[in-house]
Amino acid sequence: MRNLVLAAHGSAVPEAAATVARLADTVRRLTGAPVAVGHLDHRAPSLPSVLADRPGAVVVPLLLGDGYHRTVDVPAVARRFDCVVTRGLSGERAVSLALYDRLRAAERTAGGPADAVVVAGAGSSRPGGDDGTLAAVRQLGLLLPVPVSAAYCSSSTPAPAEAVARLHARGFRRVAVATHLLAPGRFTHALAALPDTWAVAEPIADHARVARLVAARYAGAGGRGSAGLWAAA
Repeated sequence: MRNLVLAAHGSAVPEAAATVARLADTVRRLTGAPVAVGHLDHRAPSLPSVLADRPGAVVVPLLLGDGYHRTVDVPAVARRFDCVVTRGLSGERAVSLALYDRLRAAERTAGGPADAVVVAGAGSSRPGGDDGTLAAVRQLGLLLPVPVSAAYCSSSTPAPAEAVARLHARGFRRVAVATHLLAPGRFTHALAALPDTWAVAEPIADHARVARLVAARYAGAGGRGSAGLWAAA
């Protein structure tokens, strides 16, 4: 069975590593594969050091958009060690369903449903880099009976605070934020501090649907673990 390496962005926030570790544990149970995490920034071990010890591994990018890391950075590192890189997580229905679950949990804590929702993604300056967030907006729009719009924590516009203010200006009072981010970090901390929000959802890396999606990516790349295929959506 091939090694499975999760290529995580990395964060200096301690909760980020714990969240990704929970994902890795679930994927390990689903696939039976040896699972390791390699980071692109901020935290050790780095992705190159992890792949150097696991040549020929299957690399699943833990990325919700197809920006620079997904299209350039991760493939360049993987080629050095003869590794297979799967698609990232961008645009998948499983991601939107995980967002929906986390949003509903935040609304219950707040005391009721929102009357408008902002999907807050990381943001990318690369063409197509924001497509994952836009797909989540469309898919959540089919699941929710309220307006759903996009915002970005960096590189793209509107910023989350601007998106929330626009909805308030249109008369919406209970504006919630669906966090289109995988793990805690400076972006999630900024979202939690936004004024005038009804609820802010937690990130989604440790949601069961994300784990099943990662397991399906691994199986589809020839990793042989197949338990995640049946419920990746």
